[in-house]
Amino acid sequence: MTGQRKKQTCKRTSSKGLRGSIVAIVSPFKEGKLDETSYKELVEWHLQSGTHGIVVVGTTGESATLSTEEKKRLYEWTVETVNGRVPVIAGTGSNNTAQSIALTQLAAEIGVDAVLMVTPYYNKPTQEGLYQHYKAVAEAVKKIPIILYNVPGRTSVSLAPETVARLAKIKNIIGIKEATGSMKQVTEIIRLCGNKFLVFSGDDFTAYPTMALGGVGVISVAANIVPKEMATMMNYCLKGNWEKARKLHYKLYPLFKAMFIETNPVPAKTALALMGKIASAEARLPLAAMSEENVEKLKTLLEEYKLI
Repeated sequence: MTGQRKKQTCKRTSSKGLRGSIVAIVSPFKEGKLDETSYKELVEWHLQSGTHGIVVVGTTGESATLSTEEKKRLYEWTVETVNGRVPVIAGTGSNNTAQSIALTQLAAEIGVDAVLMVTPYYNKPTQEGLYQHYKAVAEAVKKIPIILYNVPGRTSVSLAPETVARLAKIKNIIGIKEATGSMKQVTEIIRLCGNKFLVFSGDDFTAYPTMALGGVGVISVAANIVPKEMATMMNYCLKGNWEKARKLHYKLYPLFKAMFIETNPVPAKTALALMGKIASAEARLPLAAMSEENVEKLKTLLEEYKLI
């Protein structure tokens, strides 16, 4: 069933619908294994709440500690559950170009709408190395739209705007998740690449200003717990209703901060468990459970927002 979905083949078509609040969804675990029931219920909740798209096996999905078989199952569960209602974007990046190609091929065969590829971590490639890495994947899997992912706080390397502009000339590289927190970086990318290249905020803190500069959406952690509110804020931005969007930005800001009170996705998973949306807050080592002190802080905030 999943392999029968029509593949996207060109830049203009593939970017259609990739807008708004796209959740970087968590991967629920139960006794060390993926919790299929919780995951599928979570996806359905997002669809009912107005979330515009789903990133599966991203950083928030604990991609670094998932096996290839686990990633495959998550890709399949998401495509099957979503059933074409919103775009599905699969995290397929790694610090190994051959592995990135294999994961991207796998995701394309399963029928995702696009892939999100983090810059290679630990290796610390040059800008030329980064360019050649993405070019190799794009040429190996030509029919899948690729979204670059720049998050130097986790990877120790940053895609320069000039490198992004070079990559934007490759037909199936359609956008970037920009998580430097720098509006100067966002400005340079949009200035160099033009408005056909999709720029997504990689941090909830910068979603509103990124949209004001010409971005098209956010790949969000906070959407895990407030999907309706994040979708509403993005809808306001997309319609140019900046005053209402700004009010929501400030209203949600304490939740944005709370999602990073400890290492992501531990706070998000803890919040979802407290909300009864997943069976367990379990994260995979080396991530550890939140401290009792921070759990109490999170509980207090969730109560203030009437989420529990």
